[in-house]
Amino acid sequence: MKQSEVLQLLAEGDMEPLGTMPWGSNYTFLVQVTSPKGVTPEQSTLAVYKPRRGEAPLWDFPTGTLCLREYAAWLVSEALGWGLVPPTVLRSGDYGFGSVQLFIHNDPNQHFFTFRNDPSACDQLRRIALFDLITNNADRKSGHCLRDDDGRIWAIDHGICFNADYKLRTVIWDFAGEPVPALLLEDLARLRRAIEPDQPLGRALHKLLSDEEMAAFARRIDAMLRIKTFPMPGRYERSIPWPPV
Repeated sequence: MKQSEVLQLLAEGDMEPLGTMPWGSNYTFLVQVTSPKGVTPEQSTLAVYKPRRGEAPLWDFPTGTLCLREYAAWLVSEALGWGLVPPTVLRSGDYGFGSVQLFIHNDPNQHFFTFRNDPSACDQLRRIALFDLITNNADRKSGHCLRDDDGRIWAIDHGICFNADYKLRTVIWDFAGEPVPALLLEDLARLRRAIEPDQPLGRALHKLLSDEEMAAFARRIDAMLRIKTFPMPGRYERSIPWPPV
């Protein structure tokens, strides 16, 4: 299916819960999404449904915002043109409003630590590392990098991104100290213009994130455009999530 068809299916299809996903601190459901009755041709896909009311309370993130951050991460990934985050929508399901994201078929034994040294994965992982820096990802575990059957690497689980305070915790420090490629800096500059309040993306993100979080997001992009180098992990902060896989 084309991405536009996938997004429409995720947003409008009938969702049938198949069970809970066996990991994570929040309620997460594997669902089958099928075209509404009477719509032809009938299409179907697996998806991951994260209802707002199943989110565990966090002291440092406003209650009920994790699903909004999942969607914001997809919007940013698409605006960059990197296609890192699987197609994601916000909608209601059997357990209320939440995010619904395309399920990525992958080998569960494959994750960042198993393919980090594969030259074919390097460019994709570099983009994920930069994406995590600007979105302030507090939980980039190894298992949050999925490799599909075509070798494409996807980044998932972005519910605790975009905090206004520094929260970066990631296993991807392989590029620390390296210059950011010029083409990626051009993408960041284009994103920076796109998140201004008078731009469509900026307006969309302002509905999902607080003004303080949007201002911090802009500052992080500005910093990367100025520094042009992947930073080293903080000396005094916990820079790797637990568990790392």
